Amino acid sequence: MSIDPAIQRVLDLVSKLGLTEVIQLQNEISRDLHARFGTPRALVFTDVVGSTAYFQQYGDEAGRRLLQRHGDAAAEMAHAFGGRIVDTAGDGAFAVFPNARDAANALVHLQEKIARGNLVFPHEHQLLVRAGLHWGTVLTDGAEVTGDAVNICARVADQAVGAHIFVTSAAFDELPNELRVRCHIVPATHLKGVVRQIQLVELQWRVPGRYPAYVHLLETGERIPLPTDKDLIRFGRLKDSGGRPANDVVLALPDPTETRAISRWHFELRRLPEGFSVRNLSRQPLEVDDLTLETGENTRVQPGTRIDVAGVLTVVFSDPPPESPDLGSTLKL
Repeated sequence: MSIDPAIQRVLDLVSKLGLTEVIQLQNEISRDLHARFGTPRALVFTDVVGSTAYFQQYGDEAGRRLLQRHGDAAAEMAHAFGGRIVDTAGDGAFAVFPNARDAANALVHLQEKIARGNLVFPHEHQLLVRAGLHWGTVLTDGAEVTGDAVNICARVADQAVGAHIFVTSAAFDELPNELRVRCHIVPATHLKGVVRQIQLVELQWRVPGRYPAYVHLLETGERIPLPTDKDLIRFGRLKDSGGRPANDVVLALPDPTETRAISRWHFELRRLPEGFSVRNLSRQPLEVDDLTLETGENTRVQPGTRIDVAGVLTVVFSDPPPESPDLGSTLKL
């Protein structure tokens, strides 16, 4: 590899310096480097959840289409909120924004866009993206972005699960109050390759109170949390199919005869921007409050909605439990 002539002339001069002079030169270069190229930025990493398993099961063509859906959404996110994509290697994307507010709003927009897009895809082809947000000083020339803050942000994204957004304390401190109140503390953790402990919060991108968080099965007394990382949630008696989970919420009763009255896949919830919609998958009618749904019909679901399943089981949707004390601007991380 050839060396630029200007660099070679500098190396020739350095070779004539003593140890003390070389160390002094290093310090001067470091100060100049940070003065010219060091700047604070909001850093964002996004990553497609389960992409390796998806490629293995559905093949390279389907896998590439899944990654393309993420890449297109990430590019649109960055453009819409004043950021730019730095890298899209593998199944993730790395973007930078001038401030944490725009970066956080961009991630909320990204998750909402993906959720809307998922509505036209079957359960097994849902796109889930986890994200990390960090605020820190990087070295950048307007194209390349590097520094310890980049590594931290990548590790933060690795910690997120499902369609979650994890935010560092440094980024949280830069957020306005309307975004801070949507954050909840995540147990402190050590990020891989990061010596110091990093406190994280989760930014809730779904509008609080719009989606029931639990279902109660009245006949069995079970209280089951609804998955927060899925935009399509299936209910039915079948636990698994072909070695894979068949339903997200398995509906069963102590009496096997009554359980068989429930269809293998009985109904599903779709997470719409305005709230959940229930769709009847069964050949028998589904009673939702005072409304009878025939096969394929839909209606809205909200906290308090009751669903009669085959006349043997009653499913009641409920609100989340009371929130922990408001984090808002009082949270000190």
